[in-house]
Parts: sequence; C-alpha cells; structure tokens
Amino acid sequence: MRKIVAANFKTNHTRASTAEYVAALDKALGALDYDETVYLFPPATALDRFDTENPVTIGAQNAYPTVKGSFTGEIGLEQLDEFEIETLLIGHSERRHILGETQAFIAKKFDWFKERDFTIFYCVGEPLEVREAGEEAVRRYLVEQFEGIDTTYDKLILAYEPVWAIGTGKTATPELIETTHALIKELSGAPLLYGGSVKPSNIAEILAVPGCDGALIGTASWEIESMREMLEVVRSEK
Repeated sequence: MRKIVAANFKTNHTRASTAEYVAALDKALGALDYDETVYLFPPATALDRFDTENPVTIGAQNAYPTVKGSFTGEIGLEQLDEFEIETLLIGHSERRHILGETQAFIAKKFDWFKERDFTIFYCVGEPLEVREAGEEAVRRYLVEQFEGIDTTYDKLILAYEPVWAIGTGKTATPELIETTHALIKELSGAPLLYGGSVKPSNIAEILAVPGCDGALIGTASWEIESMREMLEVVRSEK
C-alpha cells in the first residue's frame, strides 16, 4: 500500500489560490500516474467542490460538533455538507496549545463526527519540555491524548506531530520517529502518519521509517512545486 499523503494549509491560501493549487495538483497527479488519494486541508473560506480527474479529497481543518447554531466563528455540519466535506482534522497541537481545546472537548468532537461517519485525521504530539523529560513522560503525555478517543474506529488516521518540530525546521530523527510510532501503535492499529517539518529533502528518509504510514505536511505543501516533488518521491517508492 502506498503511503498516505496529506497537506495542511493552516491559515494560508485563498479561495482563488486554492482552486489554482487543486488544478495544478490534479495535473501533477495525472503526470505522475499517482492513483492514491491525496488529502488537502485548505482554510475554511476555501472549502469547495473541485472537479478533478485524480483522487483528491478535501477536508476541513476544524469544525464544531453541531449541525448549525450560535457558535460565532465556527463552522458546522451544514456548512461542510454544502461542499460534501466528510474528512476532518481533530486534535492538532495548534488547536490544543494556541486555541485552548481541552482533551474533553476534542473527544466530544471526535465522537460527534465519528457518529456521522467522517474520516478523521487525529493528531497527537508532545511539546519540547515533555520530550526533554524522557520517554516515560512522552508515553504518559501521548496516552492522555487518546483519552475518550475510539482508537478502533475504522475511518481513523493518526498523525504524530511533535510540537517542537512543527514549522520550526527541526525534524525528529528516524530513530525517534520509529520509537514513538511503535509506542502509538500499541494504542491503535490505525494508519499512522508523521508530521513536523516534512519537506522534499527528508520525506524519503521519514517514509522509510518502520511504522510510518505516510506524512501530514504543513509548510512544504503550500507551494505546488514542492508538493509535486514530494509526491514524486512517494510515487517512486511504491
């Protein structure tokens, strides 16, 4: 099975530039004869239906566990349904640490969208101070991030993103990734991606790590040429 590749735009790209990106991505996938699904998470204002010849799945970076209602600044199922969005990121460290989402709320959100049969990319990862405290501290921290989460859900895709490696240019060593992925795989048999400064120069090394089933890519995915380079690497390793 080919590795799973997903791109998280975060607060980057507009509706127009996302449409241009998707068109260029579709063309690149065709040229590469790349027949596995590529997941793309644009900002909420760029969610749309895109007509592509190759398998590109659009997901939402965030949503509130409601059909609709009085939740200022959020989007719910009604907005996702408009664009046939059935894929969602949950638990990203920026939502946890910057926007204050608690594990209890994350678990509530997970259950709500699980009941509606969404494909859920569930993110876990430790900050630098936990990593520096040692392996047992990392284990405890990651286990806590699975509290209330159905780790057997058949549409679950996990992503390990060490907080200290996101957008910093620092990437965990292959040995650290392998060790941490082995720990997470004790908790769930779901596919497990690595995220944290993945880029064209290191994606082959990362994907070669035992227990790594793909990559959730941030900064390096925002430019289509960089994304194409990474997909070419993945294609060559099939």
